[in-house]
Amino acid sequence: MAQRDLEKADRAPTLGPTPLGLGGEGFRPNFYDIAIFILIAAVFVVLAHGAREWSAPAAKLAAEPITLDPALLPEYALRTTLRMFAAIVASLLFTFVVATLAAKSKRAELVIMPALDILQSVPVLGFLTFTVTFFLHLFPGSEFGAECAAIFAIFTSQAWNMAFSLYQSLRTIPRDLEDAALHFQMSPWLRFWRLDLPFAAPGLIWNTMMSMSGGWFFVVASEAITVGDTTVTLPGIGSWLAVAIAAKDLNAVVLAVLAMGAVILAYDQLIFRPIVAWGDKFRFEQTASRFRPHSWVYDWWRRGKLIRQIAGGAGWIVERVSDLPLPFTRPPRVFINVAPGKRSVGDWIWSALVFAIAGYALYRIVLYTRATLGLEDLATAFKFGLMTLVRVIVLIAIASAIWVPIGVWIGMRPRVANMVQPLAQFLAAFPANVLFPMAVVLIVALRLNPNIWLSPLMVLGTQWYILFNVIAGASAFPTDLREVGIMFHMRRWQRWRQIIIPGILPYYVTGALTAAGGSWNASIVAEVASWGDTRLRADGLGSYIADASASGDYPRVVLGIGVMAVMVVTCNRILWRPLYLLAERRFRLEQN
Repeated sequence: MAQRDLEKADRAPTLGPTPLGLGGEGFRPNFYDIAIFILIAAVFVVLAHGAREWSAPAAKLAAEPITLDPALLPEYALRTTLRMFAAIVASLLFTFVVATLAAKSKRAELVIMPALDILQSVPVLGFLTFTVTFFLHLFPGSEFGAECAAIFAIFTSQAWNMAFSLYQSLRTIPRDLEDAALHFQMSPWLRFWRLDLPFAAPGLIWNTMMSMSGGWFFVVASEAITVGDTTVTLPGIGSWLAVAIAAKDLNAVVLAVLAMGAVILAYDQLIFRPIVAWGDKFRFEQTASRFRPHSWVYDWWRRGKLIRQIAGGAGWIVERVSDLPLPFTRPPRVFINVAPGKRSVGDWIWSALVFAIAGYALYRIVLYTRATLGLEDLATAFKFGLMTLVRVIVLIAIASAIWVPIGVWIGMRPRVANMVQPLAQFLAAFPANVLFPMAVVLIVALRLNPNIWLSPLMVLGTQWYILFNVIAGASAFPTDLREVGIMFHMRRWQRWRQIIIPGILPYYVTGALTAAGGSWNASIVAEVASWGDTRLRADGLGSYIADASASGDYPRVVLGIGVMAVMVVTCNRILWRPLYLLAERRFRLEQN
């Protein structure tokens, strides 16, 4: 009966005879409409509560310090969740604009992609060092300044992964779909919403979930901020964990993890699982998969009468906007491409301008650090950078060997992916720094070398980028291509070499690239671990920046971040960028 209701809802037109689709049963809601409206009303109540707290005076933070009272934990969990969703919305807007520009414009790509390479590797504390004071002065006397600093810190742990995912998808759109868009003279606006974004949806959805989960790793650094003499502690799970770890209170740590698990389960069921079920229709294939992801919230939405009418009205408004004579809604002009391998004079001028600006920025950095630092400090920073580089390479190789086969197995089985999704989100969201105290105790008790045994902590929170992207690639893998391998009786290794690896390569490159950048980012907290008064330190660039940030030594912070940026960009240009081009040119899905 329920399935017949859903099939009937799918066959029902979303737009009625009236412009907003409110004909027929228009304003007569059913049970499912009421349930959905209750959920929406609850969301608005939560948002109103958060807005009231954010506008409180800054003195309230000092007057009400963080306490480990279990009665306050639901409030802390709510505040953290609001910050993370504010950051994810900002990350989506950033992704739509920046990744689209990089994918569509060679000149923009020349600036944006190296910038993303650098920004994804800059540690959260590297951003906080220079942004906390800015936001506090931007909103003096208000808690909103500290909230903005925390949201920005979480944003810097989410945005780059999503931007790389959308960029990769837009660069690998099948040529026959691009030809169809040109044939129908789609405007940039229509092309983005009807071709670019639908094609990129499967990968972007999984990477958005990964970014949401990855933000939990840095929630302690974003809510319990200490930069030089400035200390800001915001109510939230992150600050609760910081206090619990400092007090060696294992019960409080366990309570925080349980609260975090409840929050993850709630937004998985209410938000991400419905989006995954809805986004499944954008898979690029000619043979439909036998199994589809399901969501009870999405089923309620489809069964609601008034909700469907309102959605149809919203769609009608969007279509009318796309018909307006605006610059971004006009069909593209016919133009002649420059011959491959040749660059126009404008391209050369743009490249020269970009390199000149980059050279001037480097010159200013050298002047700033030269005032207090010398060549010996530069050599020390590069030595520590090489140590961290070796750790990153080894850890990404091990994580790839483990998670690529598992991700393919999960992604090609929609039922399994549907069951594993909340567990994978929890594991990805589990703040690895909660395990740092345990690692400290074991290393001290067994007298192990911190330079070796603190290293795995760098990849605990970032390995999931590989898993989520491989699952996204395997989930978006066309069913007809899988059936080809079965029909020709290919051996397992032959199927992997000729079908599976080429099919998931663009997604794996995105996952491995962001995992590597995230490992550099995580080094600032993984190479310095503590439990109460016991503090262990591994030699590396992360601990170098962490020590400089804690002491307020800004020249060394700048030097450490600069060395890290140089190493990350070099690795990306030598390894990841060629793999991107290989995936774009040789392994793009085509229908003919």
